[in-house]
Amino acid sequence: MEDVRTRRGDFIAPHHHHLVVAKMKLKLKKQLTTGETELRRFSTAFPQHTDKLNEFKIDFNNRVQVLPDLLK
Repeated sequence: MEDVRTRRGDFIAPHHHHLVVAKMKLKLKKQLTTGETELRRFSTAFPQHTDKLNEFKIDFNNRVQVLPDLLK
């Protein structure tokens, strides 16, 4: 419950009743579908584009080989 207030007066009821107004926040839990787990968010399959992986490895090795020359 976030906020609770009471209101009284002739505009609510002629018999001196009090109106209680409440503001509530409802928290709902996420429902997982059957068979769904947290681990299935990430794809752990082998990369389909091995040429891009090989290109990355070559580029990375070239950059690492240049580092000792820059530190001199």
